[in-house]
Amino acid sequence: MTFQVDINCDMGESFGAYSMGRDAEILDYVTSANIACGFHAGDPPTMRKTVKLALEKNVGIGAHPGLQDLAGFGRRTMNISPREAYELTVYQIGALAGFVKAEGAQMQHVKAHGAFYNMAAKDASLSEAIAEAVYDVDPQLILFGLSGSELIKAGNKTGLRTASEVFADRTYQQDGSLTSRSEPNALLTNTEAAINQVIRMVKEQKVHSVQGLDIGLQADTICIHGDKPTALDFAMHISASLKEAGVDVTKIRDVL
Repeated sequence: MTFQVDINCDMGESFGAYSMGRDAEILDYVTSANIACGFHAGDPPTMRKTVKLALEKNVGIGAHPGLQDLAGFGRRTMNISPREAYELTVYQIGALAGFVKAEGAQMQHVKAHGAFYNMAAKDASLSEAIAEAVYDVDPQLILFGLSGSELIKAGNKTGLRTASEVFADRTYQQDGSLTSRSEPNALLTNTEAAINQVIRMVKEQKVHSVQGLDIGLQADTICIHGDKPTALDFAMHISASLKEAGVDVTKIRDVL
């Protein structure tokens, strides 16, 4: 049996394009880049530079729209309507699409950020608004969403290709949701444990919840976080370990 998976990472979450962190190096070990569009992080110079870097590394480019919350890095829940969700999504996709087109390339996907992503995972009306926004801008774009979430359902309903996302370094609740970052056990800090969780999700389509029971999920793309001090080492280990386990790490369009 052949196993394939995409590895995605949030990118361009700095300002001025002069402090890119380890983005350029991490791009050697991922296949999709979710580029911040200016609302939760990022700005025009950073967006442009990150697009150029991704193209140089042959990494698929995606818009990473977030809530308009620079101070909270887009991780604070906000009470927005489906109309606002639609407009936020269209606006931010458009911003990044301009830089991608200017480089003679095409955007691959859209992945909501932070609280916007988590809100949509559980709220069908917000998910439908996001999916409609993506479809209206470009129906060829792939919509990323938490495996089993309302966002995946909305994308499929709208007629988009969807990529079910799993997280390497996050723990799971019994209902398939991610453990809140406010909880002490939200993150897997042990690299070995995170790698074992990822391989099992890809090959067995199961993950062990914090309640102690297995839950089923689809794993098309794995999220790793680029804003941690250990991000580069983690990306290297995840990529190498998947390949050693017989998993082909490739762009999402080849997985779906």
